Amino acid sequence: MLKFLSKVVIQYNALDPRKAACVELLAQCNARKAKESNPACVVELHRLPDAALPPRVVVTYVNGVEEAIDASATPAQVIKQQILDRGQLLETEQMFREAGEPWPVVIPVEEIGQSFPGTKVCAHFNGFGWGLALV
Repeated sequence: MLKFLSKVVIQYNALDPRKAACVELLAQCNARKAKESNPACVVELHRLPDAALPPRVVVTYVNGVEEAIDASATPAQVIKQQILDRGQLLETEQMFREAGEPWPVVIPVEEIGQSFPGTKVCAHFNGFGWGLALV
């Protein structure tokens, strides 16, 4: 998870019962395997003085984009998955740029509805009802 990040700031009040996701995410960020994936990533803990302020996680991606995530109602696993999904997008973007391809990829409308050679649409029963599948 840290491989896509340059900085993680975890903010919560110690007396706030909504802090669970922050505490779990802090533990994951401080794990040996996570630290080894990106030793340059800075992980900071800021204790909020007021329990009225919601716990949150502020991440800065390697491309400089900063994102604040409300951790009061978002489980740690969902936050981690959001970071991983955004990281995959960053890797894809970098791969296209290195190959000299434009980003974002724009697919012309007339190509979206085209069929592809070798693909067939088949009806199948999945146990709940009939559906269509590309094969």
